Amino acid sequence: MKKTILITFFGLLFLTLTSFAAHKFYVALYQVNYAPEKKMLQITTRIFVDDLNTAIGKKYQKKINLGSEKETEEDLIFFKKYFNEKFNIKVNGQVKPIHFLSKEMEGDVLICYFSIKEIQKINSIEIYNAVITEGNSEQQNIMHFNVMGVKNTLLFTESTSKGVLKY
Repeated sequence: MKKTILITFFGLLFLTLTSFAAHKFYVALYQVNYAPEKKMLQITTRIFVDDLNTAIGKKYQKKINLGSEKETEEDLIFFKKYFNEKFNIKVNGQVKPIHFLSKEMEGDVLICYFSIKEIQKINSIEIYNAVITEGNSEQQNIMHFNVMGVKNTLLFTESTSKGVLKY
């Protein structure tokens, strides 16, 4: 009897622990800060690199290896092209060019740094963010904003790819 209870207990414990390990979160975080002294928006993204590689590879029908030793210059070109198509920001009603600065890996997360320059004042920000969300109903892109001391958060999903903030 004790043996059966012990086997059942450890069996349930094993199933419980492995089910949590197999679960994957499909979340990307974006931090957008306005630096008035530099007249720019500073954008930092944190995206699971495997999800990003899959999305870019699917779009361009290529094997993408961002964040690995196999990464090529072509992978970076596809990454920039993908971001330009799936992510844009309008400030005061005008589309602003987003400049890619750099990227780095932290575990399985790709951290990317972008900027938008020549922003004198912000009255409104319109965001289009469909990075990884198109075709992936589980993906969520959470964007945190800090503009002139006002903090806001927007959530982007497959069904909600646009958002507006007014200041």
